[in-house]
Amino acid sequence: MRILHILDHSLPLHSGYTFRTAAILREQRALGWETFHLTSPKHGKANGMMETVDGLDFHRTDCAPDDRPVIGLLRQMRATERRIAELVDRVRPDLLHAHSPVLNAVPAIRVARRLGIPVVYEVRAFWEDAAVDHGTTREGSLRYRLTRGLETWALKRVDHVFTICEGLRRDIAARGIAHERITVIPNAVDVENFQLSGEADAAHKARLGLDGATVIGFIGSFYAYEGLDLLLDAVPAMLRERPDLRVLLVGGGPQQDRLRGQAQRLGIADKVVFTGRVPHAEVSRYYDLIDLLVYPRHSMRLTELVTPLKPLEAMAQGRIFVASDVGGHRELIRDGETGRLFAAGNAQALAETVCEMLDRRHHWPELRAAGREHVERVRNWRNSVANYRGPYARAVGARPE
Repeated sequence: MRILHILDHSLPLHSGYTFRTAAILREQRALGWETFHLTSPKHGKANGMMETVDGLDFHRTDCAPDDRPVIGLLRQMRATERRIAELVDRVRPDLLHAHSPVLNAVPAIRVARRLGIPVVYEVRAFWEDAAVDHGTTREGSLRYRLTRGLETWALKRVDHVFTICEGLRRDIAARGIAHERITVIPNAVDVENFQLSGEADAAHKARLGLDGATVIGFIGSFYAYEGLDLLLDAVPAMLRERPDLRVLLVGGGPQQDRLRGQAQRLGIADKVVFTGRVPHAEVSRYYDLIDLLVYPRHSMRLTELVTPLKPLEAMAQGRIFVASDVGGHRELIRDGETGRLFAAGNAQALAETVCEMLDRRHHWPELRAAGREHVERVRNWRNSVANYRGPYARAVGARPE
């Protein structure tokens, strides 16, 4: 089977989106399928119209940036449509597989219908909900409703719908999509790609001012929905119980300056270490400095519906973590067995859960073993990608030769 994937962005950019994509493509190839890959103009500047990264070839779409609200998006979709048509003519795929956002689905549907090729659409998150978190719209606004309507239009016109979790599956079904036309391809990890947690580099720890400290932390992008403001709000209460506590925040993003200002206002700037973004090859060294990871996501449609990768990656490495009880976390984490959950949006609950976990280090080996076993047995990419087999075969088989 020959599959043309249409993507928002890809490696060498680092995000949950690109890591999921790369894992899917590698596992599909292991099944003997031929995969081809196109990114939209949203990938940004690239080294030519095709780029090879980690053994995967990515075709790029050239389109000059255009910030005009509607016209810019239409130009982007037209450029993507032209590139899809060019590649279809060149590689003759059996199937088009569009991935979120809907800006990729619409061009794929147009080409598929024109050329008589089956098309499937994979929803990783809803574009309108991401826009709410980024502050570019609000829930229920005209833009929100129009975007939601476009998403539903696309869902009803593809041959099959894939999504990443049960929360999104329920939302898609509520839009009138038959249950048998929706398949969940759960987030997963390749455990072979993750080393079990190691000993902290003492010199590295000292350079960051963490020598002799108990370290809690977060590694990733600083988006508002991640709830890092809640983590900082909880720090004063934790310090009263554990004066040796320090917070290590590794990464960067839209909330970085706001979080630094918050730490200053709370009088805890000397207790919080901001490293900025670090090279991907160095990330494991920073993980090793952290005694307890914190994933304090706020409750909103995006986090209630969508499952993240970070807790699964933590389990694969034998890391210990606490997380807010938003729907996306509850779908992944067995409270008290593979991690701990606390009431979302409640700084006091976060502080109490962190302190309780630090007091129960004797229980950590059981948590580590249970988390690792869960990703090895259940949440691995071989299991997840196998779920494409039936829907792909039905979509291709439903079309005339």
